[in-house]
Amino acid sequence: MLLEADLPDDPDALRAIIAGQAEAQRRLTDQVAALEAAGTEADAEIARLNAIIAAFQRHRFGARSEQLDEDQLQLALEEIGAALASVHAGREAAAKDAGTPPPRKTNRGSLPAHLERIEQTLELKERVCSCCGGDLHVIGEDVAERLDVVPASFRVLVTRRPRYGCRSCEAAPVQAPAPARIVDRGIPTEALVAHVLTAKYADHLPLYRQAQIYARQGVTLDRSTLADWTGRAAWWLRPLRDHLLAELKKSGKLFADETTAPVLDPGRGRTKTGQLWAYARDDRSWGDADPPAVAYRYAPDRKAERPIEHLTGFAGTLQVDGYGGYGALARRGDVQLAFCWAHVRRRFYELAAQGTSPVASEVLTRIAALYKVEADVRGACAEDRQKVRQERSTPLVQGLRQLLDARLGQLSRKSRLAEAIRYALIRWDGLVLFLEDGRIELDNNSVERSIRPLALNRKNALFAGSDQGGEHWAVIASLIETCKLNKINPEAWLTRTLTRLAQGHSSQRLGELMPWNYTPTVG
Repeated sequence: MLLEADLPDDPDALRAIIAGQAEAQRRLTDQVAALEAAGTEADAEIARLNAIIAAFQRHRFGARSEQLDEDQLQLALEEIGAALASVHAGREAAAKDAGTPPPRKTNRGSLPAHLERIEQTLELKERVCSCCGGDLHVIGEDVAERLDVVPASFRVLVTRRPRYGCRSCEAAPVQAPAPARIVDRGIPTEALVAHVLTAKYADHLPLYRQAQIYARQGVTLDRSTLADWTGRAAWWLRPLRDHLLAELKKSGKLFADETTAPVLDPGRGRTKTGQLWAYARDDRSWGDADPPAVAYRYAPDRKAERPIEHLTGFAGTLQVDGYGGYGALARRGDVQLAFCWAHVRRRFYELAAQGTSPVASEVLTRIAALYKVEADVRGACAEDRQKVRQERSTPLVQGLRQLLDARLGQLSRKSRLAEAIRYALIRWDGLVLFLEDGRIELDNNSVERSIRPLALNRKNALFAGSDQGGEHWAVIASLIETCKLNKINPEAWLTRTLTRLAQGHSSQRLGELMPWNYTPTVG
């Protein structure tokens, strides 16, 4: 800003100064207008992207959630989130160019305390006051933490074992024994094997893609070599999976589900359909102390004798979907079946979505009332859940049964609505079992969530190479998914467990190696 004392006396010089000030004001006005226009355009784009996100969220959590693929939803939200960030970045850059500082961003929460901190201090070039020339002193500081990454890198562990001989006699040379390894006389450490297993079975990265990633770092590992490590690790880990399933069978209630596992059939030059059976325990909804866990078993078919074989020794309640093969298990007398209301709801939902079946819509409304009761009792003890269900859910169930019975007699036996009603009525005793036992859930969603990672791995890997590969899949996935249920880092658990197994951990103490008994190393 010019002071009055700085103004020249010459009129032409004054006119030049005034013209310059006017031009500067015009440029500033144009910049402000451009910034406002860009801001308006950015606001519109942000609003549009937020509307798309809201629509996807309605698909995910609203009435149509059962028709939306979870993986596709996540991919769509990732891309929209990236587009939204791009708009924000352009807006912030424009504001910075115009001399308007963008709003300061803060992290949501704090970065984990266990991460290494690399300190750097940004100092002034000269710590001298620009006003009086005096020395400046620290009166405070601003601290910002940013999350950095050091890309995964390989290293070579060199183990030397000197041999010693005696100068005084002819005794044979001696040396320290070679350390035990999961891959005997192989190059990988147990940590590398754990990394390969985690990438394949937790992060759904097929071995050939891992080999491509390693090659970018100059390490050539053939896919067949990685497959050999995987098979050897599965051999070591199989007793742990079997011990895990034995522990689950001691529980009074389990979930069960199954999903297809395409397996290469070399004799026919195509794939055949195997099955991965999942048996899960997750009683956190009513405060039980038993840790959540899931064990998978592979079978080449879906015959009813498979769950009979897998669950030999189990006595209690088995919560399942509508697959009839579990009926043979129940008829043996030790197991009672609790059926899944979500599968019942799904059949009526398909009819209600077409808008031509008021009866289906009425059934959905009544089932939703049952789920409302469940939401209110979630986290309560089993006894309290059972009491509330008797008071609030029993009348709802009785009313629904009356509706189904009345409508079934009015419908053609071949109609889809009659089929949906019969599906529910045939399984009615198992559907209402939750009213008598507070431990039982309304649906089978707990185990279906444990099945989902297998489905994602199936999409990426396409098929297992053999029945033995399907069994390896079941063994390793059991332990990795149980780690995830207990919020344990599967790679860290695998590293320690494979090391202890190689060192000769007793087969009589496998319980010590279960994921829920793992304590992370500090530091």
